[in-house]
Amino acid sequence: MVYEVLLVAYLVVALLLIGFVLIQQGKGADMGASFGSGGSNTVFGSTGSGNFMTRTTGILAGLFFFISLTLGAMTANRESAEDEWNNLEVPAAVETPVEIPADQDVPVIEGAAESDVPAVESSDVPKAQDENIPD
Repeated sequence: MVYEVLLVAYLVVALLLIGFVLIQQGKGADMGASFGSGGSNTVFGSTGSGNFMTRTTGILAGLFFFISLTLGAMTANRESAEDEWNNLEVPAAVETPVEIPADQDVPVIEGAAESDVPAVESSDVPKAQDENIPD
């Protein structure tokens, strides 16, 4: 139960972190202001105390790493389901086929009388075409 809750929280924190990083304005964005507008104190942009966006990004990043480590520890201690391919030294159960005696290569239908089986007449059997094959 805790694992599933952490997975959902992990997903939400990751999406929020991505969103906050994409919304923020980069430090290099104010660089053009230093070459004529005068709105920046340095070449790489003005840096002051962290505003709401940078603090929120830091907190979300900390949560992301903490939840990542927690989920990793929980997954490492989990026992996985036993797979039949794990132990390949033990042979698989082999089914032995049912042996049919050699004299009974044609299946016999129980309850069928011999009169139900049509008789083969000699005129139905084709003659051999080659003279080397005996009749």
